Amino acid sequence: MTSNGDNRFRLDGEVALITGGGTGLGLAIARQMALAGAKVVLAGRRAAVLKEAAAAIGPQAGAVVCDVTRVKSAAGVVARAEALFGPISILVNNAGIHLKKPALETSDEDLLSVLKTHVLGAHALTRAVLPGMLRRRHGSILFVASMASLFGIPNVMAYATAKSAYLGMVRSLATEVSPSGVRVNAIAPGWIDTDMSRKATGNDPERKRRILARTPLGRFGEPDDVGTAAVFLCSPAARFVTGVVLPVDGGVSIGF
Repeated sequence: MTSNGDNRFRLDGEVALITGGGTGLGLAIARQMALAGAKVVLAGRRAAVLKEAAAAIGPQAGAVVCDVTRVKSAAGVVARAEALFGPISILVNNAGIHLKKPALETSDEDLLSVLKTHVLGAHALTRAVLPGMLRRRHGSILFVASMASLFGIPNVMAYATAKSAYLGMVRSLATEVSPSGVRVNAIAPGWIDTDMSRKATGNDPERKRRILARTPLGRFGEPDDVGTAAVFLCSPAARFVTGVVLPVDGGVSIGF
């Protein structure tokens, strides 16, 4: 809230379901949404991790254990989440898996596994929350895309395919549901200082140097940078924003 009482960046009264919400970017998004006033439901496969994360956020956080690849259970996941805090008004499709393999070594099973987690899982949960959002004429659906959605990165063909599919989902969904008051957007994070990125660069200083050299801001982002961007896109401050992909990447995607 600003000093003049501007509430447009607040999420009071909203209930957010965040997949992959127990760690990393999902947890950062949940934390920032809770700070902005939302009730948050963390969804993921590991009960102990979710319980610890929800407890750290506070009483406005809850958890549901689920596997997004079990697409037929999506309606049940939403029902359990709504039993905690009420109707879901924000869905964050963040759950995903990474696969680093050359394209020639990526099997059909590899590709299908990544697509099932990212694309089919997100579609199933989106389809489960949409009827209520459309009925209430209010809602926001956010996809966590990637730099791999925007330009070519070697050895991640399956992951890039899945994350690129998000862009089509965002744009097509936005044209269908925005007239009914539901906005659909995406965030494309760049190199963020997470456990995963530290593992990727910790023993490879040359790789870290190359990453920073092509990042105009000259540093890694923080998870909360993604979290605050998510708050903006789901808040009344972005009420005229739908169908967009917002890079949060320190300038990597602008090229040089």
